[in-house]
Amino acid sequence: MKVLFDTNVILDVLQNRQPHAQAATQLVARIERKEITGYVCATTITTIFYLASKAIGAGTAKEKIKLLLELFEVTQVDKTVLLSAMQAGFSDFEDAVLYKAAQHSSVDCIVTRNIKDFKQSKLPVYLPAELEAILELR
Repeated sequence: MKVLFDTNVILDVLQNRQPHAQAATQLVARIERKEITGYVCATTITTIFYLASKAIGAGTAKEKIKLLLELFEVTQVDKTVLLSAMQAGFSDFEDAVLYKAAQHSSVDCIVTRNIKDFKQSKLPVYLPAELEAILELR
């Protein structure tokens, strides 16, 4: 299963944001065990680097990004994705870009803590705990 992780889920893991980190960390562990293939949007990487460099310095932030890039596949964000995101009917452009990048990468679903942000999605969208429960049944 190919799963696109929203930025907030990745930040939950990296910052150990409770109570959300547990379910998000379980999903990342599934990537490590090769039970699922994890994807992040290219914009997630730039956002995380920006936030991390402010909090822990650019050098350490680069190390964290390198670890993410070893674990996750990265969706492309190109002109086609950006133009289609503008037409997607989302209220938030960043969420629309993430969604369209997911579609263009043929992922199976999106995992986020903000399901309401993806009301227009034709892909299944799950909370981390919901997706973990589904995967547990497999």
